[in-house]
Amino acid sequence: MTDNTTDNPGNLAMLVGDSAATIGVRDLVDRLAASDVPVLVTGPSGSGKEVVARLLHQRGHRAAGPLVALNCAAVPTGLLESEIFGHEAGAFTGATQRRRGRFELADGGTLLLDEIGEMPLDFQAKLLRVLETREVERVGGTLPIRSDVRIVAATNADLPAAVAAGRFRADLFYRLAVVEVALPPLAERRADIPRLLDHFLAIAGPSAPGLSGSAVAWLMRQPWPGNVRELRNFVARAAALQPGALLDDAACAVLLHGERRVADRWQASADAPLAMPNRRRPPPIVPDGEVVDLKALLSDFEQAYIRDALGRTAFGVAESARLLGLRRTTLVEKMRRLNIARESVVPAA
Repeated sequence: MTDNTTDNPGNLAMLVGDSAATIGVRDLVDRLAASDVPVLVTGPSGSGKEVVARLLHQRGHRAAGPLVALNCAAVPTGLLESEIFGHEAGAFTGATQRRRGRFELADGGTLLLDEIGEMPLDFQAKLLRVLETREVERVGGTLPIRSDVRIVAATNADLPAAVAAGRFRADLFYRLAVVEVALPPLAERRADIPRLLDHFLAIAGPSAPGLSGSAVAWLMRQPWPGNVRELRNFVARAAALQPGALLDDAACAVLLHGERRVADRWQASADAPLAMPNRRRPPPIVPDGEVVDLKALLSDFEQAYIRDALGRTAFGVAESARLLGLRRTTLVEKMRRLNIARESVVPAA
């Protein structure tokens, strides 16, 4: 989920921008980098949370160690313990050999727990114990393993509200949020947009288009519901479709609206109930002699619903599963089968 991006020489994270908010975040990161205190990075999807985590790691004394990331929303509940803590051979069906978990892999470095708000409630107590004892035990193991990691958690969820609703443990929240680094949406730091555009255009290289003054001004007025990630994708789209061209505001409008066409197709507004494509239309009639790939049509239909739900919930897997009437683990498996990743989902406008 690299947002502001790590696509630069040496893979060094960069928090690009000159707004007061971005400067404040950079200053806070600099003060926290040398410390080992847990940090909770908050902000909407696409705002640059992983970039902050990488900066905390790369500017601190653990920079020579590993930075290991885990998306808590992408791992089925039944596999989460093995994924984080590891397992011994024979611990369960299919565990043919010993496997180190993320805590062990991050030893001496930093462990980023992304989408921490999606972590199941029953597993939160196990994570809390590890954070308190600094020891992990592999699934099927009997010996504790010392864990020397710095924890950085990230979320786009309102964790205090989740605590109040009983969906997130208060003691774990306070353990993770020793210091909070809050990233505002791009719409609240529009002064960053010119620098971000220059940054992404430089990454695009020889195929990068040019932007007129009116184009930059128009882009600065847009709402950017997908935040920095959406801006990055816009530049990549422009480089692919208009390489080397000089784009004005009208050309930018066509490119940007094209990115949002899928989301607009399935919803009348951001507050509408989950869209039902073709709900009122009669079933299509197959012309004589024409072969229809029903399996492909059903797959496209399923993908449309899933992407719509994920776009509405800022890629909140648990909330999307509720909208779709699915279990969370079922939705995760469908996303994996259909190859639906965060960067391929268009945020709801």
